[in-house]
Amino acid sequence: MLHYAIVFLVIALIAAALGFSGIAGTAAGIAKILFVVFLVLFVVSMIFGRRPSL
Repeated sequence: MLHYAIVFLVIALIAAALGFSGIAGTAAGIAKILFVVFLVLFVVSMIFGRRPSL
């Protein structure tokens, strides 16, 4: 998931550098959403992940 967020961020940066503001804005928005989803899933997996057996 983090990989896709970084890919969309790179697409947004390239599109912004070339002057495609609509595509850059959309790609940046997708990258932000994917990054937030990644963070939420990461925190949940850290909380409910494997626990050592007693």
